[in-house]
Amino acid sequence: MNLTELHDRPYELLLALEERARAAAVRREGEHAESGGEWIGVGFRLGTDHFVTDRADVKEVLSVPELMTRVPGAKSWLRGIANVRGQLITIVDLKAFLGGGIAMSDRRSRVLVASSRDVPTGLLVDEVLGFRRFNASDYRSDAVTPMIRCESYIEGSYRRGAEAWPYFRLPKLLADEQFLSAADIAEARAS
Repeated sequence: MNLTELHDRPYELLLALEERARAAAVRREGEHAESGGEWIGVGFRLGTDHFVTDRADVKEVLSVPELMTRVPGAKSWLRGIANVRGQLITIVDLKAFLGGGIAMSDRRSRVLVASSRDVPTGLLVDEVLGFRRFNASDYRSDAVTPMIRCESYIEGSYRRGAEAWPYFRLPKLLADEQFLSAADIAEARAS
């Protein structure tokens, strides 16, 4: 059924969209299993947890910018705005956003700049672990449960031997309303 036909029936439209999303997820899992090719991601660490994300979702990796402008009335996990080669990028403390405490900026800390034109964002992480290469057959749809609360952004994992890397989906994070709503209403009212 064509989705435009369901424009006036929102509930049915949502059901149709959900069905398509489930079918796409099944196809994607099948592609991982059947392709036999290599998948390359970017590994990173938050606290004691390590993750991998699609390298296509990461534009670049930066050292933590020395100059960031704080944003008044923003939640504490929004570290500020940085000028990176003439482009303004919002710097978000990913660990703090996920409720894992404030990331300590040290020599290993890095910023993953997301490949998104709509939401120019840099994600402060404790460490970038470089490229991680997996066979497509290493992908599992069952996710490993990390210590930090981020289940809604995890889509399966890549496993090799005893090692398991939760697959962190940056596009899911960047589309999340909670992530996009960085205004701290309580702080704004107090001002």
